[in-house]
Amino acid sequence: PRLVLTVSPQVGSYRDISYESLSLFRLLEPHIEILVLGTGDRVERLHPAMLRQMRECGIAVEVQDTPNACATFNFLTSEQRMVAAGLIPP
Repeated sequence: PRLVLTVSPQVGSYRDISYESLSLFRLLEPHIEILVLGTGDRVERLHPAMLRQMRECGIAVEVQDTPNACATFNFLTSEQRMVAAGLIPP
């Protein structure tokens, strides 16, 4: 399986994360199962409607602080899962 790690230049803060800013992840082929989002130094709450929209597209979103998001991404790739990561530097 092909695995992708992405850092988006349009997203400088967790406040910039939106359904639109995550559009790249919905276009990937093969389709990803899980999107791991690292929100910097702390876990930040994202808008529930945006998370629901991603689930409706078949993508589960896991939100963590960035160091833990990196570890989760590595773990999921070791399990051969179709996963991508969007990471905001801590």
